[in-house]
Amino acid sequence: MASSYGLRNNTAASLLLRNSHIHLPRFRLNTHLFIPNPHPPLSISFSRLSPSAALSSSYAEEESSDGDHRENDELPGVAEAMNISPATAAAVGVCIAVAVLALPLAMPSLGRGLPLKTRAVSYATLLFGFYMAWNIGANDVANAMGTSVGSGALSLRRAVIIAAVLEFSGALLMGTHVTTTMQKGILVATVFQGKETLLFAGLISSLAAAGTWLQVASYYGWPVSTTHCIVGSMVGFGLVYGGAGAVFWSSLARVTLSWVVSPLVGAFASFLVYKCIRRFVYSARNPGQAAAAAAPLAVFLGVTGISFAAFPLSQTVSVAIAQALACGACGAVMFDRIIRTQLGHLLDKPPKDDAQVTESRTENESSKNIGLLSDIAGPKGTQLKIVYGVFGYMQVLSACFMSFAHGGNDVSNAIGPLAAALSILQGGASGGEIVIPNDVLAWGGFGIVAGLMVWGYRVIATIGKKITELTPTRGFAAEFAAASVVLGASKLGLPISATHTLVGAVMGVGFARGLNSVRAETVREIVTSWAVTIPAGATFAVLYTWIFTKFLSYLL
Repeated sequence: MASSYGLRNNTAASLLLRNSHIHLPRFRLNTHLFIPNPHPPLSISFSRLSPSAALSSSYAEEESSDGDHRENDELPGVAEAMNISPATAAAVGVCIAVAVLALPLAMPSLGRGLPLKTRAVSYATLLFGFYMAWNIGANDVANAMGTSVGSGALSLRRAVIIAAVLEFSGALLMGTHVTTTMQKGILVATVFQGKETLLFAGLISSLAAAGTWLQVASYYGWPVSTTHCIVGSMVGFGLVYGGAGAVFWSSLARVTLSWVVSPLVGAFASFLVYKCIRRFVYSARNPGQAAAAAAPLAVFLGVTGISFAAFPLSQTVSVAIAQALACGACGAVMFDRIIRTQLGHLLDKPPKDDAQVTESRTENESSKNIGLLSDIAGPKGTQLKIVYGVFGYMQVLSACFMSFAHGGNDVSNAIGPLAAALSILQGGASGGEIVIPNDVLAWGGFGIVAGLMVWGYRVIATIGKKITELTPTRGFAAEFAAASVVLGASKLGLPISATHTLVGAVMGVGFARGLNSVRAETVREIVTSWAVTIPAGATFAVLYTWIFTKFLSYLL
């Protein structure tokens, strides 16, 4: 019985791994922003931030570059991390578990009207898809929220709530509804023609294998690429059960190249952005006013670029450019009004009360003698409050954009193989284009949110805390640079991983303060986990495929 997935051309698994590992950030203005924690965090604060308290407190000097890493490596439990009681954490876990077991029974994609045996296997397939989405939420959401939490711009609980809403909205509203052929992906579809049971086993094995490795990585707080996980799983399955001709080796080479290109480009870009902030904001006679003037410009550039690259604008290039510029101008004006409204009482104050700032802006430090790579002392007192306030708002805004885009982009890593497996199982494997229903999109979005709520804090701690000490200016430099690199690379078709780019960008900000500001032990662990990702996914996929083929031979 044909399902509603609308297949054409006998390549049901064709959607498998065509999914790009590029995460396109999309700007969406968040009207409820938070003043960052005034104290540059030596460790991530998991407590609720108070905006009024933040502005009333005195800032510690930002620019200490002694590489002090006094944080405790032991991660707290979810209750402590989220600042909730253990009973509340347990209740949330029970609610999620009940929903996971109950919701598939009401989903149309379960296959109503099909034999009970088929529906039972469909139910198990949906659970495998949820498992993969859960691990995407536990690991990959740190791309959007890690630096904001690490810098103190958002508390962990607020970050999780914001990300949960935006990730689910992005998955449901912007998730890939149609996945086309595998010919531009990893596997050659024609190799598996007439082997539907094997292909089905390979699909669910890939979901289980990628989810397994992501869970291991999340437990240890390693930020790995979810796309690389699913690629490794499919490569392992294809090689063992389809032979060397079942894999597009050129596509695999591009993925491997991204291991090197992504962190290097991200580090270089964030290094330049942070040095520009120090050169043109910190060295100004009034750093607060300079930050307030620079912020709308950065928003204009970001919104314009993202609108042109990602929004459905006019097909005419000149009109599309004009529309993107209009979006950028609107974003800049709105952000400027937010800054003036929230920080106007500080911006109107002259910097004469900050003796240290006045002394540091003498004729000996005239702009003529300051280069981009010069070591510039940071502002203090009220000026530092303003600078951190402005960049804290910008960082929260960019985190919201990236979170929404991530939900729409990466949910396909879970629901793509899931939809193909359901199509094969329910008798609709007759084409090369699979239409993914809304209930499957929502299921993937729910999985991402559940993983974020339960385990997301682990990788967020690594991104925001363990690589280098972050503040609002450093966090913004890393996030803005990573978003710009990913956006440009996706437009040019370059092999860039958003996860690797952001990790490299955080390292770049640390390098801008000195080599001893980056924790080498954490970097080694992360790089090792990147190198192991594809082999680990492949190994698990081969093992799971062997188990599932034995099991399905008796069941189907």
